[in-house]
Amino acid sequence: MGFGAHTRMARGYDPRMSKVLIIEDDEAVADALEEWLTDENHTVDVLTSGKEAAEHLRFYSYDLLIIDWGLPGMSGVDVLRNFRASGGTTPAIMLTGKQALDDKEEGLDAGADDYITKPFHPRELSARMRAVLRRPRDVSADVLKFGDLALDAKAGRVYKSGTEVSLQPREFSLLEFLMRHPHETFSAEALLDRVWSSESDASTDAVRVIVTRLRNKIDTQGQDSFIRTAHRVGYSFVPPKE
Repeated sequence: MGFGAHTRMARGYDPRMSKVLIIEDDEAVADALEEWLTDENHTVDVLTSGKEAAEHLRFYSYDLLIIDWGLPGMSGVDVLRNFRASGGTTPAIMLTGKQALDDKEEGLDAGADDYITKPFHPRELSARMRAVLRRPRDVSADVLKFGDLALDAKAGRVYKSGTEVSLQPREFSLLEFLMRHPHETFSAEALLDRVWSSESDASTDAVRVIVTRLRNKIDTQGQDSFIRTAHRVGYSFVPPKE
């Protein structure tokens, strides 16, 4: 598929880190995809079984699913169809060697947002990912603004009183997640699940460190923090009162 490191180059990617689940039983393909997307600053999890994926999606959330059609235990189409039937809205790209129009129609009807026929170049996958992630969804917006704090998800930038604030990718991802769920309280464990890879060995201390860094960067001295701590419960983003 041309996933070698020598093919990689700057392509003007959206710097926003997305959390991606690859469901692919071909180990070589899965490893190549994981390496490619990790190099593009995405957080990547990999599963190889359809049944395992169906169960996993009951408990873990992602920004994008990349699903192979031919999976052991349960086909990728059935995984996606069941996920959509249970209310799952995460964008999904279907990977398959099937080229017939009927097969493409079945995959799209099952809930796929796009369809890529193998073999494919990784740059094509990246381009299709960008296109899918740019599409407006009910729970998404390009710009989130509360008080003097603004986050531009498409550009991957944060502004405080009009001045850009420099954030590390993990800081940006955590802030964006909290801003998309204002007033909701999330435990450190829940934030680890949402913002970190499920394979990460990060601890709840990592969440505390990132929250502290964010407060130092986005808060105004003498005013309440945007990110509140509920003792022994978790963290929430609380917009200032108008």
